[in-house]
Amino acid sequence: MAGNGAPGSAPQRNGPSPALEKEEEEEEEPALGCDGDLEVNPYDGLPFSSRYYELLRQRRDLPVWTTKYSFMEHLEGNSGIVLVSGPPGTGKSTQIPQWCVEYALSLQFAHGLVACTQPHSLAALSLSLRVADEMDLNLGHEVGYCVPHEDCCTTETILRYCSDEMLLREMTSDPLLRQYGVVVLDEAQERTVPTDVLLGLLKDVLRQRPALKVVVVTSPAMEERLCAFCGDPPVVRVPARGDPPVLLYRDLPARSRITAACQAVLDIHRRQELGHILLFMASEQEINEACSVLRWEAAALHPGLGPLLVLPLHPGVGRAAQRLYEGLEESGCERRVVVTHGLAEASFSMGGIRFVIDTGLELRSVYNPRIRAESQVLRPISKSQAQSRMDRAIGSPPGTCLRLYSEAFYEQRLPPSPVPHVSETSLSRLVLLLKRLDIADMGQCDFLDRPAPESLMQALEDLDYLAALDDDGNLSEVGIIMSEFPLDPQLAKALIASCEFDCVEEMVSLAAMLTAYPCFLPPAAHMEEAVAMYRRALLHPDGDHFTLINIFNAFQHHEADEGWCRKHAVSAAALRLAGIVRAELLEVMQRIELPVSPPAFGTDANVRNIQRALISGYFLKVARDIDGSGNYVMLTHKHVAHLPPACCYLLRQPPRRLPPWVLYHEFTISQDNCLRVVSEIQPQMLVALAPQYYLSNLPPSESRDLLMALREEVAPAEDAPVVPTPLGPAPGGRDEDEDEDEDEDKEVCVLQ
Repeated sequence: MAGNGAPGSAPQRNGPSPALEKEEEEEEEPALGCDGDLEVNPYDGLPFSSRYYELLRQRRDLPVWTTKYSFMEHLEGNSGIVLVSGPPGTGKSTQIPQWCVEYALSLQFAHGLVACTQPHSLAALSLSLRVADEMDLNLGHEVGYCVPHEDCCTTETILRYCSDEMLLREMTSDPLLRQYGVVVLDEAQERTVPTDVLLGLLKDVLRQRPALKVVVVTSPAMEERLCAFCGDPPVVRVPARGDPPVLLYRDLPARSRITAACQAVLDIHRRQELGHILLFMASEQEINEACSVLRWEAAALHPGLGPLLVLPLHPGVGRAAQRLYEGLEESGCERRVVVTHGLAEASFSMGGIRFVIDTGLELRSVYNPRIRAESQVLRPISKSQAQSRMDRAIGSPPGTCLRLYSEAFYEQRLPPSPVPHVSETSLSRLVLLLKRLDIADMGQCDFLDRPAPESLMQALEDLDYLAALDDDGNLSEVGIIMSEFPLDPQLAKALIASCEFDCVEEMVSLAAMLTAYPCFLPPAAHMEEAVAMYRRALLHPDGDHFTLINIFNAFQHHEADEGWCRKHAVSAAALRLAGIVRAELLEVMQRIELPVSPPAFGTDANVRNIQRALISGYFLKVARDIDGSGNYVMLTHKHVAHLPPACCYLLRQPPRRLPPWVLYHEFTISQDNCLRVVSEIQPQMLVALAPQYYLSNLPPSESRDLLMALREEVAPAEDAPVVPTPLGPAPGGRDEDEDEDEDEDKEVCVLQ
């Protein structure tokens, strides 16, 4: 998202004006011609408001405005792709999509409406709000946004801001994107997996739909690579908005990074230099810590220095991100400090930024396909990211960029460009989606950077274990159903298996909670004991998965009461999101006619059925306590992990034995090496439900030997003739239930 602006008039359709001056005279008209009434908004037929003209003056001051004539000329030309290159904060993300709407209007939307993708959902929401204001339209009507779990679009929508993930999912039902006449891929330099895939897929779509226009917006650092990838399309270069900032370096010990960054902010404020401050930290945790320190210090400052408003900016703040823009146009002496991470390198431009403080580090999750786990890696940003951060201080007069690292560190440690996400992400979900698009061979997909063969093979192997592929490597019936859900393949498979085990109501709630996770908030220091007592009432003896269902049910029982959430230190926002996700999943299940069983949470049979459904999807994520003291070794590799502090098995009173075998939702190699969301399982269930060839392929270990021994014990029983079950109740009904459970297990093995 690059700057602020509002819609102006389209170039004359009879041909280009000979001089830029003539074009600007034409742009003095309020809007496109509409039966001679130039005061009417062509998109809704209503007269323009005074707010429209006020924003129009601001738009014309944006650097991107000088390129409008050139851009429209290229868009109307014969090239299917137009590349727009420019630094952040120049107005690209607000103006380019509006000009595309003007182009589509000139064709009476004959080829479809306009979509603009964003790598970050929060940016799509914020941009749609701004652009609707600039176009003098209502958000949710002619201008809308579509992000995961929130669709604010109607049949009237002509400009749709959406996350790149949502547009990619849309291609599963409409591979040629026939409802769109123009697709804008914004912030392509972010190199997210969906944007990289869309770049390749849209090249193929253009061969089948020559009338489609694709606009790729990027930073100057990626211009050359994208030109080569897109077949040397026309390029529109947007100038910077002022003079380059003063660049300063300051080498600091790593352990004092947060303290030094906050001190630099306070030093600027004490000097009473004009301008807002943009502070880049490495992670969301560091952002929150820095905000706490700054608010504490600001309260002790002399009142004569003026107020210091500290604003965090990361995906977790949600709609509160709009606070960045509240009251900006009002005169005042309030200084704003926006504390953020990579999210604001290109998105969320804000006027008045004069100071940028860059810590030069980022925390990234890097997936290792060999061990099927992510690692939290704190590492230097790239040179192109450092340049984007510095560009935030460009202006007249020039601002200042303070880098909290040495120039030698910049030259020697920072790579030229960031690592593409496709090289560091689990590809199982992507492969499932591409298979749904009938791309059987991953070599057919054109990637800007091809994924590692090892990552692709691991993704295909996991999908094969989950029965998502047939013998030819295409999607099986189970795989097609899995691709309908906006979930990771393992969770989608567990949800499908719940139909067989009559626990759909509970699994849908659990899937929603795992999608909205984490729901726990750190309690205030003086409330820790009270919160722990309240939380224990929600703990379920059978594991964290069941505790999450408990929490969701209690939240619904208390009618989404925020006071109840504060008392238990759980996130009301996360629980509301879980409710939305749950409704979406049920809608998908009803659409594809999957059976939904009635609720039965709390019964012993229901607990066993939920465990079976979970194992059907998560048999790859099982660990065993090797010494009885909480040292859990993964089955698929030899890493040792521990239970998280918030795990129900550690919080319950009085303490009891730790479960010998557990199924976990995720594991990240980090400082604490903790499993996340853990529940006990029985190894007999794992042997019965996991594919036999998966168990055989496990690396040699004591755990594998135990499972194979159990398998040998089960095999003779499976080969024995079936004995008819007596009609009357047998003594020892518990054994009969267990026999019935084993019969159900056999049926699921067939399903697998």
